[in-house]
Amino acid sequence: MLNVFTLDNGRLKGGLFQEEIETAEDLAQSRPVWVDLESPSAEEKGWIRDRFGLTIPEDIVDEDLEESARFYEEDNGELHIRSDFLIEGDEGPDGKPARNVRVAFILFNNVLFSIHNEDLPVFRLLRLRARRIPALIEDAKDVLLKLYDADAEYSADVLEGIYDKLEAVSARVLKSDVTDAEAGEVLSAIAREEDLNGRIRRNVMDTRRAVSFMMRSRMLNAEQFEESRQILRDIDSLDSHTAFLFDKINFLMDATVGFININQNKIIKIFSVASVALLPPTLIASIYGMNFKNMPELEAPWGYPFALVLMLLSVAAPFIYFRRKGWLK
Repeated sequence: MLNVFTLDNGRLKGGLFQEEIETAEDLAQSRPVWVDLESPSAEEKGWIRDRFGLTIPEDIVDEDLEESARFYEEDNGELHIRSDFLIEGDEGPDGKPARNVRVAFILFNNVLFSIHNEDLPVFRLLRLRARRIPALIEDAKDVLLKLYDADAEYSADVLEGIYDKLEAVSARVLKSDVTDAEAGEVLSAIAREEDLNGRIRRNVMDTRRAVSFMMRSRMLNAEQFEESRQILRDIDSLDSHTAFLFDKINFLMDATVGFININQNKIIKIFSVASVALLPPTLIASIYGMNFKNMPELEAPWGYPFALVLMLLSVAAPFIYFRRKGWLK
């Protein structure tokens, strides 16, 4: 899919105008500030090459981590930036999990090209915001900065959602009685939030690298440079919040595992009490199971019921004692 976004008379008045391109002729007639390619076909890449003189490599959306492969400038003036953007994911068994999606940006001849394989919430957020706020965007570099600004805001919203979910988990964990089944569900929920929190930290770290590169490259004017500094300050605040959530997640994880251990200890305590209580009747049965000749109870008519009553009493006495001590609770 190929979408182009244009400005109204050089400034954003009333919204960012979007048009889905279906033919090379449609693209030739447009004067975009931003060209967004979602899972582009070879034909669409050919249209970009013919219209803008820009060749998009096959491996443009790669997974390289080193800075030299993610932020660089070509001899012809192409500025390449590769960044990760967060998708929170869907809840439920059929929903997709949270993930980071790689986006390749190319800034060439005052046009921003973005290439990615999935529709991203941050891109939708910028399109909606640009339609509502006049004069939000003036050039292609503004588009890129506003995307990173929206990415920081989206990450902050997801962090707030994580906190709310952890509060619900806390209400389940910090109650008087937690069953093993509930503890298993809680551990699963905590693991999901921990994974999402880690992805947010990775996402904001990547955004910090990209914005810092733009500031070092001296491609920004004074107003854009100040906006970049504000984005970095927002990212720093998100970093401290992710650290707080990691601490909360670790506490809830330890608390849940502790309740599981308590439940297991209760089971082991019951078995221990039962084994101790059964020792006296076992001893009595062993004594009267001996085949000595001079055992008066063997000849007495009351010998058998006497042994049974004695064994029952020897079982009841430890249980009564343990109950009074509170060891059976």
